[in-house]
Amino acid sequence: MFEVKQTEEMLNKTFRLPASLLDELARIAEHEKVSVNNLVRQCCEYALSNMKTEK
Repeated sequence: MFEVKQTEEMLNKTFRLPASLLDELARIAEHEKVSVNNLVRQCCEYALSNMKTEK
């Protein structure tokens, strides 16, 4: 299960995301009391560690 955690130092990178996705991320981040950047980072880490790979 995905758990929201606090963060470490980050670097800047620009991504374009749909407005509806940004709205949902902002809502979840506010509810979990973390930044949107922190939430996006954790979502990406979770997706990468659980991604199917060809072996």
